[in-house]
Amino acid sequence: MNSKSMVGWIGFAGIIMLIIGSIAFFEGLIALFNDKYYVVTASGFLVFDLTTWGWVMLLWGIVLFIAGLALMAAQGWARWFTIIVVSLNILGQLGFLGNSQYPLWTLTVMALNIVVLYALTARWSESADDIRGSAELDDELAYEAQRESGREVEDEILAS
Repeated sequence: MNSKSMVGWIGFAGIIMLIIGSIAFFEGLIALFNDKYYVVTASGFLVFDLTTWGWVMLLWGIVLFIAGLALMAAQGWARWFTIIVVSLNILGQLGFLGNSQYPLWTLTVMALNIVVLYALTARWSESADDIRGSAELDDELAYEAQRESGREVEDEILAS
């Protein structure tokens, strides 16, 4: 893969993080408002009651969403922050896998997390340079456009 396609993967990872964060947020809301929605199997256990778990998921969803926004904004700290929170999210999903009646849903969320990890770990140095380079190019184009519009205004003033 070339580095341009990896920039696309990083944008994709940011969008997936927004989706994963939204899902976790709504899972938390559901747990807060409907205690009977989530069914824990006989062999499973929860460390917290469902209300506390709902608050944890609600806040965790916000953290995941912020990670996605930071990736989309090409922040330098976003890569490591997202790698850490995605890794923790995978571990949390593994803990929930044996406790719920929804193993396919949990496996789907885990697969999305793994895709995000791939996008953030494969060929990052080339991609980060491209992201910074495109941001610098946008700044240069904006500066040139501003200079050109300033020249046009000067020409109009001189012509009057």
